[in-house]
Amino acid sequence: MSEYGVLVISHGSRDEGWVQLVDDAVTAVRMPMNVPIYASYLELVEGRLIQDGIYSLEAQGVTDIIVVPLFVSSGSTHIDEISYALGVIEQPLLETDMEPFDIKARIHFTSPIDDDPVIAEIIYAKIKELSESPSQEIVLLIGHGSKEEGFHLKWRQGLELLAERLKALGGYDEADVAMLLPDQVKQKMTWWAQKKPDHAVVVAPLFLSEGYFTTQVIPSRMEGFEYRYNGRALLPSPLISKWIEKQIASEIAEGETGDETQWSKEQG
Repeated sequence: MSEYGVLVISHGSRDEGWVQLVDDAVTAVRMPMNVPIYASYLELVEGRLIQDGIYSLEAQGVTDIIVVPLFVSSGSTHIDEISYALGVIEQPLLETDMEPFDIKARIHFTSPIDDDPVIAEIIYAKIKELSESPSQEIVLLIGHGSKEEGFHLKWRQGLELLAERLKALGGYDEADVAMLLPDQVKQKMTWWAQKKPDHAVVVAPLFLSEGYFTTQVIPSRMEGFEYRYNGRALLPSPLISKWIEKQIASEIAEGETGDETQWSKEQG
């Protein structure tokens, strides 16, 4: 019989506040009875790395690990290397220093955030205070991005779909996206200033937690332009915990009998 456990993976940070926000979101996840959950980190959080999480769950008798990658895009190169190290894919698309993990349990790998409607709701809740007249506003969604072929396309697709959700939620006249890598911010801001000079630009950052990119990089790229921005990231938000629950339910909904559990029905 399968014994499930959940391994949430996020990037990690030297900033204890960053780590605490992720830990709080994972702690708030409503779990099925007797299913353990572990918040692990790709790097920078000693004693809480991915291998630590695998060992912890297996020591509790877990035979099937549901992995929830708490990353904002499928275009993240970290998704590629983590998938390889977990044995989800045979070879990474890009070279990586990561070695395959020591795993006995079966791995069930769920999807990262991408354009999930729940995430659009979180972003809109964070930026709506900046809006005065949506019909005269452009929402510009900014993400980290990637220069790597294939990964760049995944970033763009996810950002564009998410921006359209924001446009619908807020009733904005226009929605656009920009990446920091490659640097697209100046180009996009210049274009909109010429195309719709009477419109205000509301900037929405797509980052898990506030930090260097939201407080320093984005404002520095916006220098010389008029814009509205509060730098609020996805966390803290109770909806991140709900998103994690939904990812878990996508794997645990059908047990060995194929029947949905009451818990998984509640997440649907």
